[in-house]
Amino acid sequence: MEKDVLLRITDYVVEFKTENGTKQAINHLNLTIHKGESLGLVGEAGAGKTTTALGVLRLLPKHSAKIKSGIIEFHGEDMAKFSERRLREIRGDKISMIFQNPLTSLNPVFTVGEQIAMVLRKHKNIGNKQAMEEAGKLMETVGIAKERINDYPHQFSGGMRQRIGIAAALACSPELLIADEPTTALDVTIQAQILELMKKLQKQYDTSLLMITHNLGIISELCRNVAVMYAGAIIEYGSVKEVFTNPMHPYTKGLLGAIPTLDDQKERLVAIPGEVANPYHLPKGCSFNPRCECKNADCAEEIPPMIKINESHYVSCFHCGEVGQ
Repeated sequence: MEKDVLLRITDYVVEFKTENGTKQAINHLNLTIHKGESLGLVGEAGAGKTTTALGVLRLLPKHSAKIKSGIIEFHGEDMAKFSERRLREIRGDKISMIFQNPLTSLNPVFTVGEQIAMVLRKHKNIGNKQAMEEAGKLMETVGIAKERINDYPHQFSGGMRQRIGIAAALACSPELLIADEPTTALDVTIQAQILELMKKLQKQYDTSLLMITHNLGIISELCRNVAVMYAGAIIEYGSVKEVFTNPMHPYTKGLLGAIPTLDDQKERLVAIPGEVANPYHLPKGCSFNPRCECKNADCAEEIPPMIKINESHYVSCFHCGEVGQ
């Protein structure tokens, strides 16, 4: 185990039993997060990003989700062997999560101060008075006056509720912060404020960040490295600069090609052909092969291995770099 590796996911496979059959949500996923790293996990809706986050926290629904194989290690320890008590101690303390919808992630019957204080009382073993004082300081850290500590979630705007969620997530200075589409429900101006706040607080608390989003602009703004996810697997990984300026996988090229730019002279953006892989019937071999313009017989038979392009860039493709050349 490398000394600076915080979280390692190896050959992780998750299936869901549904009325429509068996859905393969995570397909032999491999991912590593280092201490202090800011990693963006990007992909279309249904790629398995949120399922990955819930898997890390061991919050997948027990009645429908089945972990077929793989290991998730935190500080080199297999989390599958953790007791439920130890998992509760880790959640909110060592690993925290900011959820997509700031309204549904807060309890409407408790004041915002009480909800932040709950986290502090549970993990820091401090009394209510001290916890409320700390909650007030955290609210000010995220730009909300501590005088509003006794207000309820419905009394705040969407952006302010998301700030409360960030305050609660950072209350115990977690080693890993998972942010699942934290700005999706917010308007563009508030999005920029929240991203700037997260960037500042991540540096202040020296927290590793897993940013889950479909927005490549957010990744370029907030993350040092990026992992591109398709059909439950990582198909390209590297530094944001390397992947965005020199994408090697046809899917990554398609994602970047669909983004309009101010200096782009094209009349139309180029869309990725076909439809997202059906998780109930994943294609044999490379999951992207039905949509790929440079596929051959190998692509339909074998899953391509992760190929090292250089020290900071890896891609899972038999024909990496061929599209657009």
